[in-house]
Amino acid sequence: MLVSAAAWSTQGIDEPVESTDRERSQSLKSEFIAVPFIFSTETLSTAVGGAGVLKHAGQMQASVLAVGLGSANDSWVTYLAANSYQLPKLEQWLFSAEFYRASYKQGIYFIDTDRGESMLTANQPSSGQLTETERVITLGDESYAKLHMKYVLPWGRGVNGAAKSLVPATEALSWNPLTSGVSSLTVSPFYRMQQLQGYDYLPDESQGVALQLGWDNRDNGKNSTQGGQTRLTLTRDFGSASRSSWTTWEFEQSLFLSLGQSDWFAKQVLAFNLYLADTPTWQSGNLDTGEYHRPPSFVGVSLGGFNKLRGYAGQQFVGRSAVLYSAEYRMQPKWQPLTTLPLFNLYHIPWWQWTLFAETGQVSDEFTVESLHQDMKWTLGAGVRFEVEGVVVRTDFAVSEQGGQFWVMVNQPF
Repeated sequence: MLVSAAAWSTQGIDEPVESTDRERSQSLKSEFIAVPFIFSTETLSTAVGGAGVLKHAGQMQASVLAVGLGSANDSWVTYLAANSYQLPKLEQWLFSAEFYRASYKQGIYFIDTDRGESMLTANQPSSGQLTETERVITLGDESYAKLHMKYVLPWGRGVNGAAKSLVPATEALSWNPLTSGVSSLTVSPFYRMQQLQGYDYLPDESQGVALQLGWDNRDNGKNSTQGGQTRLTLTRDFGSASRSSWTTWEFEQSLFLSLGQSDWFAKQVLAFNLYLADTPTWQSGNLDTGEYHRPPSFVGVSLGGFNKLRGYAGQQFVGRSAVLYSAEYRMQPKWQPLTTLPLFNLYHIPWWQWTLFAETGQVSDEFTVESLHQDMKWTLGAGVRFEVEGVVVRTDFAVSEQGGQFWVMVNQPF
């Protein structure tokens, strides 16, 4: 079994760091919250660190998040994010940036040894059969930098500007984007690097831009009870003399259905999510030189990890395309003991949640219905989640045919 409390850093905070408590969220005064932590994982050994959040960081809707840790095996992780800032006269825009750097002395990675250099220079076109990956433990250095420029379209909840669109919905939801939800277009230039000792033949960096069209029609991004979210993301690395160019697209659709209250639970929600992705440039390239336009495994289409197919290790399955079906039963107990427990009573925790979930999906080197639905992987699990000072903390335990995984993360998986 693996435990991961640092893996969240590859995702960042995609919800505003703000409490769902409306009276607390109206204050313009900056508020700093720090949380120390200690844990042990197979990758990090015993690790000690801390996280700090500055809410209302210069602007009411803005926040800054910083995380750092060091471990007994000399591994370390740093993460810094500035979220939801606005520039003068750009009321429909939100700007965010994040930076991550880490060194894992005993990092766990999954290497496609059969495909090998094909991530950059493939010798043969893909046969369509997904190659099994090999689990290796090696020194890994990782980093990424991203800039997110989000334009909120001036209709629905975006009609009064981007900052006000961050407030949870109070009006009735409909399935018309012109009157309900937040429609947005986000441009995200990025740089990512992953260097593995002993695997110098693998491509180790990617630089490009992601374009995302989204419609967030949820009543609350942190604790949704109705509505849904639609996202279509196109990612392009234009390549260089040392990098192959490539393109991927990802589609994700979620749906939330409220089951109302019961004697034990204040809220009960069924949550569903569909994820579909492909690499249309996978088979394009130069047949004479064997160069194909495929992304490195750490930025390509994959399943496994804290958000997608949680019973498997991060990016355990990598290929051209993927499909994943997810379902969760989320329960918010009327009983709230966390505010009376030591340490927990130092923080504002408006709610906690129990969750049961199931997932099934597959990765394939062909983009066909048949190949994506053969020998599908599965995950069953349970979790406990709670909001701490505007940040959702998620603990999930998931099992699969290969064992179990325990994840400590931020944000809902969808």
